[in-house]
Amino acid sequence: MLARFTIRRSGVALSSLAAMLLLVWAVWQYGYSQALGQVAARAEADLDLAADRLVTELKRYRTAAVLSADHPDLAALHGIDGAEAAHARLLQTVDKTGALTAFYADRQGRVLALARGSAPPDLLGTGYFNRALQGALGVAHGDDLGFDGRAYVFAAPAFGPDGRVRGVLVVVANIDALEEEWRGSTPAVFFRDADGEVFVSNRSELLGWRMTRAGFGAPDGRQVPVTRSLRAGHELWQQKLSAYVPEMALHLRRDLPVIGLTGDALVDVSAARRLALVQAAAVMALCLFFGALLFLTAERRRVLSAANARLESRVRARTRDLEEVNSALRHEITEREEAEAALRRAQADLVQAGKLSALGQMSAGISHELNQPLMAIRQFAENGSAFLDRERPEKAGQNLARIADLATRAARIIKNLRAFARNESEPMGKVDLGAVVEQAVELTQSRLRADGVQLSWQRPDHPVWVLGGEVRLAQVFVNLINNAADAMLGQEARDIGLSLTEGQPISLQVRDSGPGIADPEKVFEPFYSTKQVGEGMGLGLSISYGLVQSFGGNIRGSNTARGAVFTVELEPWQEAPLQGQNSEEAAE
Repeated sequence: MLARFTIRRSGVALSSLAAMLLLVWAVWQYGYSQALGQVAARAEADLDLAADRLVTELKRYRTAAVLSADHPDLAALHGIDGAEAAHARLLQTVDKTGALTAFYADRQGRVLALARGSAPPDLLGTGYFNRALQGALGVAHGDDLGFDGRAYVFAAPAFGPDGRVRGVLVVVANIDALEEEWRGSTPAVFFRDADGEVFVSNRSELLGWRMTRAGFGAPDGRQVPVTRSLRAGHELWQQKLSAYVPEMALHLRRDLPVIGLTGDALVDVSAARRLALVQAAAVMALCLFFGALLFLTAERRRVLSAANARLESRVRARTRDLEEVNSALRHEITEREEAEAALRRAQADLVQAGKLSALGQMSAGISHELNQPLMAIRQFAENGSAFLDRERPEKAGQNLARIADLATRAARIIKNLRAFARNESEPMGKVDLGAVVEQAVELTQSRLRADGVQLSWQRPDHPVWVLGGEVRLAQVFVNLINNAADAMLGQEARDIGLSLTEGQPISLQVRDSGPGIADPEKVFEPFYSTKQVGEGMGLGLSISYGLVQSFGGNIRGSNTARGAVFTVELEPWQEAPLQGQNSEEAAE
């Protein structure tokens, strides 16, 4: 049994290793092909740039030859005397174009003007000169044209008044000077003629080599074989042409019929091979890592499976105890939820009790506020009846108008009391802070008048919208005003100032001229009070603190030079964005 298990594990390991090697080989092949594509793209751009540079330079010489062939200074050579002006003109052309030399010859091949150097002795035996005599542009290149070094020759015909060719202007391009600008640049680029001989190259050691099907032949007769292969549609060469030409290279070819040459580029692919090798190595490392991880996981699962069998019996033995503990926990959770509900109800009752306590403190003044207009209504009613008996209806109407004003005043007082006393259950919303403070001032006005307290408050001439609850905010300010009045009992100067500041957040300050706060850090704690025993429970500021916090605001108390100041900060009301609504309408 154990031997069978060992053989099975060995077979799985070998299969996994073979699959991993196959995957690594596939990744290397794919990565190498992709990297070759990137190398080929860059090499094509380099080859195109080199070819365009060579063609552009040679076109410059061709243009100079064609445009200067019919110049008057050269045409004067067919007259009596014009050699000096023609020589100056040719010398100027050579200096401006950087040509190797330039000369003008007649139809018999006699050189009439020469810029510098020497001209071939037998022009009539050259193909480019004879082609120019036929009225076409003659072109030739090589290192055996009779000039100093390699040359690319342009022969332009000069026509006489009868329309026949009477002379030829030959401009010889300086290939050595042209190569100086890009010699040694990468990649290796060479241009060969129709016979395969390298004529121009940025690797000077390749000049004069002849390209064949088997490889390259050096000028000294030495042969260098080239092994060609295809990969992902790209031709790869393996050779040893030079220390400055990569042994394994990507070969690119570009035909240039305009100048009669073919451009070739050999680009080093070692970077592509390294990149593919790194990718394959990374995949192998990942495979080995995950393979080891899977092996360890399998071993661990086997060990755990054996241990699990031993633990199951223990688990079953303790399941009963855990069920009992879970039952106790569920019972405890239920009790806690009931306690939290009871706490919320107690807090709500405490807030309502705070309102009723404040109403109890203000009851005497409120009774006076209601009794005064009621007595005045009775008096004005009796006066109105008397005026009607005396047939003075205008006086009776005045008394009735005063009765209406007094009734409105009493109704406003009752409305404020009813609003303050009710248990607000609506969620927070848009509340005018100025109206709420005005309501609190009206509710406490009679008590302040009885205690001789002067209250200064200037309501803004526009609504100041905040986030909160109207009834609960009114209770906060009633508590603050009553606390300020209580703190100033026994003081000669009793002043309360209310000031509203708009901003972010919106704040309202309640200042008094009392003795200040004994301990500002504890003033909002429940049952903290500086009053005599029996005069208060110390819950007013604590309730106010909780209400302001529920609105997302803040309340703090501090001392000033003349007394205490409480600052209530509230968040401004912001209209809900309509983007969601617009999106829903668009979806419908």
